Amino acid sequence: MADERNTDAGSLPLSAIGRKIIHVDMDAFYASVEQRDNPALRGKPVVVGSPAARGVIAAASYEARAFGVRSAMPSVTALRRCPDLIFVPHRFDVYRAVSAQIRAIFAEHTPLIEPLSLDEAYLDVTENHLGIPLATQIARMIRARIKAETGLTASAGVSYNKFLAKMASDLNKPDGQAVITPAQGPAFVAALPVRKFHGIGPATADRMERLGLQTGADLRERSLAFLQEHFGKSGQWYYRIARGIDERAVQPDRARKSIGAEDTFSQDITGHERAAQEVRALVAKVWRHCAAKGVRGRTVTLKVKYANFRQITRSRTLIAPVTGPVMEETALALLQPLFPVAMGIRLLGVTLSTLDGEGGESGEGRQLSLWQEG
Repeated sequence: MADERNTDAGSLPLSAIGRKIIHVDMDAFYASVEQRDNPALRGKPVVVGSPAARGVIAAASYEARAFGVRSAMPSVTALRRCPDLIFVPHRFDVYRAVSAQIRAIFAEHTPLIEPLSLDEAYLDVTENHLGIPLATQIARMIRARIKAETGLTASAGVSYNKFLAKMASDLNKPDGQAVITPAQGPAFVAALPVRKFHGIGPATADRMERLGLQTGADLRERSLAFLQEHFGKSGQWYYRIARGIDERAVQPDRARKSIGAEDTFSQDITGHERAAQEVRALVAKVWRHCAAKGVRGRTVTLKVKYANFRQITRSRTLIAPVTGPVMEETALALLQPLFPVAMGIRLLGVTLSTLDGEGGESGEGRQLSLWQEG
């Protein structure tokens, strides 16, 4: 493991070199909680989700991953890969409680905690409560406390920015950690295939490869103008990250951008009346959460996924924050023009965004998903 005190970083800005960021990522979190609470599941291929025809895997144990089973995979595909797969229903109340335990451990070291989900977070430990100079030592302490208090393992990445800390946390999974120093950062990114860059999806990676951009080194050779021409606003981000530069701060109080709910159906919906009924139920769920958190929003978005997996969204932004009845009326108005449908609907979702209010939980500005599996 490299020594993080080596800070010969060449052209990196001093503000970036000075930070010490840890990315903590729980190992197969939901599945590991289930194996912890039910010893009969330990050592077996376990997934959290539904075995129904329209089910989707929410999490997979490492034993299941050995068969190529992954989260977000359709259950039917997972079963083809591992016929002995064991399905357990999700228990989000338990996962949230364990997540709160873990976050309390983080808070013993720093107030600068940016949760990304229930099972991962960034921590800025440049200045920390215990005055420990090495972030690697703090990461080891956190991982040990998590194991002692929850019986679960966590992996960690340590670096001088968020991007590289995130990449480092994957290097020695499960139950390990790695550090990428400022001296190592540019070379690490240069050797990294663009498909492994956090934040670059398959479609963007395909486009990059068609342009001859296979690695971070290829990105670095291209001018800012070239990257902006082909990737728009993201071009500047790719230009900087190809040089190991990411000056984003850990933001513990970043506001959530949206609150949404969606449902995947066991049978495709073809009738307007049934679809409208489902939309009303989703609106009610979103509104209950908004009311509990004291937040309001002005933009209502309807999401529709058809039987062939084609997905569309329709949105409307109002002048004033919506009430529950107005959100329902707006969502139904967005639904109406889509009928009659040429193909059945497998999923519907409703999201409220352009939020205000004081009740939002900390996060990375991502949608809070209140999904259900069919």
